[in-house]
Amino acid sequence: MTVVENSQRKRFRPEVRRAMILDEAAHLIVHEGIAGLTLERIAREAGVSKSLIYNYFDGVTELLKELYDRELKRLRHLQFKAAEAATTFEDMVRGITHEYLKYIEERGLVIERLQAEPSVAQGRDPTYYDRRPSVEYMAGLVARIFDMPMDFAIAATEVSYGLPASAGEFLLRGEMDRDALEDLTVSMIVGAVLKARNDYLARNRPLRPEKIDRES
Repeated sequence: MTVVENSQRKRFRPEVRRAMILDEAAHLIVHEGIAGLTLERIAREAGVSKSLIYNYFDGVTELLKELYDRELKRLRHLQFKAAEAATTFEDMVRGITHEYLKYIEERGLVIERLQAEPSVAQGRDPTYYDRRPSVEYMAGLVARIFDMPMDFAIAATEVSYGLPASAGEFLLRGEMDRDALEDLTVSMIVGAVLKARNDYLARNRPLRPEKIDRES
């Protein structure tokens, strides 16, 4: 009995079977790209029948969208765990950046090729997945630690989110070691937030605080 025949006869829970199909699609994308990818080919490599795969996905685009969302969800989960474990602001930035670059190094080719498909990525880079709650979480810490208004902290955090995405693209080009790139990215993010904080304080500090105190 072949591996495919054995896989076809063995029963899996729907969620397990779905994950197996997505895993096989990711494998094919890494080794062969997306052009010419069909549900029939994915089904064959995953060891399921052509009719069965249509029970899970109506077409290749739907499958690729789910795969892209799954990859980004996994990445965001790893970053959130790193943020929760951090004890300082720099620890948090380093943890989030480390998990991002590590994931891009390991799974970046899948993400990069999915992201190149307009119908799949729809203009989003990996940092955009579930971005608003992540920005608000990090901005809340920035506002508290650096004594900044929340709206200003959100703006500073949102802008800083572009740096890991740029670092990930640079990493995929193989032009710098991941650890060195991580150090550079962390320095740029921390430095940018500190500079923004200092500029904010300088521009909003009362010119004559003693006069304000007397009037109040």
